[in-house]
Amino acid sequence: KTMIRNHPTGKMKKNYLGTNGEKYAHERNIDPTPDHVVSLGIARTFQNIRLWKSMTVFENVLVAKHMRAKQNVFSAIFRANAKEEARMREETMELLKEQGLEQYSDEIATSLPYGLQRRLEIARALATEPKLLLLDEPAAGMNPQETQELAEYIKEIRDRHHLTVFLIEHHMDLVMKISDYIYVIDFGSEIARGVPKEVQQNKRVIEAYLGVTEDA
Repeated sequence: KTMIRNHPTGKMKKNYLGTNGEKYAHERNIDPTPDHVVSLGIARTFQNIRLWKSMTVFENVLVAKHMRAKQNVFSAIFRANAKEEARMREETMELLKEQGLEQYSDEIATSLPYGLQRRLEIARALATEPKLLLLDEPAAGMNPQETQELAEYIKEIRDRHHLTVFLIEHHMDLVMKISDYIYVIDFGSEIARGVPKEVQQNKRVIEAYLGVTEDA
């Protein structure tokens, strides 16, 4: 899972990739730095939520907006000119409204309930205007109701922002509900691929994930 997750975002080590450690997106080499990954239209979230803990909800998303505008993690912390800053603040608030987070804009990010923190992390990723959004186990730690809401949310942002969503998830119900195509990995090896219905009926998948053998 680690190899699959890290390859699109430029975090792979050379021993995974061969002699030169090169990564590619749209047939272009990926320099493993946050600003270059953003410039290629790639964003990700983490299994363990990683928000800027001392910042508000609004500030978390605004800094991501700066990352997209500046293409540099250091320049992103400095204010743009007044006109550009006003535009990014307006876009940040619009994104918070879209994600149902507007009422929490002045709250410290880590004070939000877990499900809303996950939504904020996704909103921050969307602020960089990605073409590919990698979600690393977004349902981790969620209760069934939150997981159901997450499924609808992912489909909504995929369609609204015209995204390709690369989902890594152990929650099979979630995967089956929202995926167009699925790859199944078991102990580091691919054991199946296909549309949800094909994967659900695959004997190796049933055995690996349900513990049921062909002779049972």
